[in-house]
Amino acid sequence: MTLARVIEALLFSAQKPLLIREMAAAIKGAGAEDELSPNEFARARESEIAAALEQLRIEYIQEQRAFQIVEKAEGCQLVTDPAFARWVRQLFPAPKPARLTAPALETLAIIAYRQPITRADVEAVRGVTIDGVLQTLMERGLVKISGRAEVPGRPLLYQTTQFFLDHFGLRTLDELPNVEELRTRHLPIARSVSGIGDAGRPGSPTPATTHSPGADAPSSPAATTPE
Repeated sequence: MTLARVIEALLFSAQKPLLIREMAAAIKGAGAEDELSPNEFARARESEIAAALEQLRIEYIQEQRAFQIVEKAEGCQLVTDPAFARWVRQLFPAPKPARLTAPALETLAIIAYRQPITRADVEAVRGVTIDGVLQTLMERGLVKISGRAEVPGRPLLYQTTQFFLDHFGLRTLDELPNVEELRTRHLPIARSVSGIGDAGRPGSPTPATTHSPGADAPSSPAATTPE
């Protein structure tokens, strides 16, 4: 038995991606109550686990296995190689979800690159109201409310979600294309109107009073259509 095989068993059995520290905790905690079966990997360091994980990744590629290890924002996961997707898909004949419309993708792109952002500022860029589109993005779990802006009326701020990263195969928002360039590009903003809240098209954005961690690195999937 090797450390790599133990990690393989953990990844195969896990219902979600695993972080290195989660693997380490599982490995070190095994056999703690069984004195007759000592845990030979109880002293394994996180660096050793990471090396064994990389060994597995290379092994799967070289041996052309039907599965592979992918790294996501919340850890590593054992998944089927995309080359076998059409066969595996036959086991899950659920109806295909409707694709997002072009307006929805444009709105998602603006939010991703400029989050946290108010609805009014998104509308200033697009030139149209986005009430229905924004609701669709929230129902799909791609966008969420992250707080309120420090402007008159304190309008709601919006940002992308963890599901957004997972859906587009990203670990962080910095992996989105041209992120630095698009963050700094000048875009129209809504004119400030005193006393008007989110429901009445709020004013220009300022730093949020509260928003979820990671919202300061926006980016967008305009080139990919989510399903």
